[in-house]
Amino acid sequence: MQYTEGKPGRVFIVRVDHGEDLIATLLQFIKDHQVNSGYIRFMGALESGQIVTGPEVLCLPPDPHFESFSGGWEVIGMATITPEKNGPHLHIHASIGRGEQVLTGCLRGEIITYIVIEAVITELIGVDVQRAQDPVTGLLLPELKHER
Repeated sequence: MQYTEGKPGRVFIVRVDHGEDLIATLLQFIKDHQVNSGYIRFMGALESGQIVTGPEVLCLPPDPHFESFSGGWEVIGMATITPEKNGPHLHIHASIGRGEQVLTGCLRGEIITYIVIEAVITELIGVDVQRAQDPVTGLLLPELKHER
């Protein structure tokens, strides 16, 4: 296990409007406001996009299984914000539902907002974290400076 400790910094409430790309909009906001570490909580609705709902088969490195969705889905989710060499990195997981269908996983690519997404962004100050390529999984994982 690895960990780091910090304190909350600025807190933003952000509205992502109908037709806007959720990921691109949030990423641009955190870049514009220089939020390098933190987390995002959000809720609202999505028009369309793709979600990774696990691996195709249980192996490392994983081959992600993608599900596409469209037609207006309710969503509740969270994201971490961590620095990497090209700027802040968003890792977004969410549960989406429409009728009796529910999907949970990692939002990827273009995620189009339906009506509105309300997001609360909390900046974390003093944390010692970087994203780096993990040799076992092949994924960009957080590296934290303390180990237990």
